[in-house]
Amino acid sequence: MRQTLDNYEIVVKQNLMNDLGEEITSVYPYKDIFVITDHNVFKLYENLLTTKLNMFNLKFVSVEPGEQSKSLSTYQEVVQKLLKLGMRKNHLLIALGGGVVGDLAGFVAATLFRGAPFIQIPTTLLAMVDSSIGGKTGLDLNEGKNLIGAYKNPLKVLIDPSFLDTLPKVEYKNGLAEVLKHGLIGDPKLYEYLKVNDKLTLNEIKRAIQVKVNIVKKDPFEQNERMFLNFGHTFGHAIERHYDFAIKHGVAISYGMLISLELGIKAKITPAHLFDDVKNILLRLELVKEPLLDKKQFIEYIGFDKKNLADGLRFVYIKNIGEPIIKKGVEI
Repeated sequence: MRQTLDNYEIVVKQNLMNDLGEEITSVYPYKDIFVITDHNVFKLYENLLTTKLNMFNLKFVSVEPGEQSKSLSTYQEVVQKLLKLGMRKNHLLIALGGGVVGDLAGFVAATLFRGAPFIQIPTTLLAMVDSSIGGKTGLDLNEGKNLIGAYKNPLKVLIDPSFLDTLPKVEYKNGLAEVLKHGLIGDPKLYEYLKVNDKLTLNEIKRAIQVKVNIVKKDPFEQNERMFLNFGHTFGHAIERHYDFAIKHGVAISYGMLISLELGIKAKITPAHLFDDVKNILLRLELVKEPLLDKKQFIEYIGFDKKNLADGLRFVYIKNIGEPIIKKGVEI
C-alpha cells in the first residue's frame, strides 16, 4: 500500500525495513540521521536500524517510555541533546516508536530551527493506524493532553507490521481501541470484523489507515470532519488526565467511546443497541471492565479539551456505524 497524503507518502508493507535505506535516500540526500526513540524500542531495534541504514551515520536520542515524555522538560532535553550531537536545520529526524515518540519527535521537527525534515516509523499498532498519520504533533500540560502542538507533515510514514511481533499484548489491545473507533466512524466492515476477531491481518490494518487518510484529506486542520477522529476522546483524554496518564490511551478512549454512545442515546442520536454491542467488544478485548467508570468524575477536565472552542464544545456522536456527527455542546 502506497498512499499520498498532503504530498507525503504513507507506505504499508510487511518487512518494509528491508527497503528502509532505499525509502530514505529517495527523499533525503545527506548522511547524518538523528533518531528519536524510547529506551524499550532502542534496546529492541538499535541493531536492526543500524544494519539496515549502514549507509548513513545514525545518532540516537532515547527518552523514557510513556506519556510523561510528552512534556516540555523532555522536549528541551531532546533538543539540547540533538544540538550537542551536531544536528543542523536540514538534517533528518526519524521518529522510531509509538505515539508518544511520534508526537514528541514531530513537535521537535516542527519547532527546532523553525522546522526540520522528519520521517515517521511507528512501532505500535496505535501509532500505525492513527497517530503517525495526519501531521499532528503535541505535548501535554498539567491541564490536559496535547494542548501544545503544531501541524508538521513528515517526508514519509513507513509502516512495517513486522514490528507488531514484539509488541506486548496490552499494547496491541491499546491499538485495537483506535481500530474500533475507525470502524465506528468510517468503516462498517472493519467494525463487523472486530465483533468476532481479536487479531488484525494486513488488510484490516490498511482499512483502519484508510479511514484516517480519507478524513484528513477532507479536513487537514481539524475545522470540521477531522473532529470525527476524536470520537471517544473528549472523555478519553479527561480520563487520562484524571488518572495522571497512568491509564493506557486505548483503555481511556474505550470508556470515552462508551460514554459518547450513552450520551448519544440520551440525545436520541445513537441507536440504543449500539452501546451494548460496543461494550461487548470492549469487554472481550479486555479494554473495559464492569462496573464501568462514572462519567461525572471526569467532567471538570473537559473544559481543556481542544474541541472546546470560543463558542462552545464540539462533541462527536455516532448516528450509525460509519455515520459520525458533530454537535455543539453536550448534555451530561
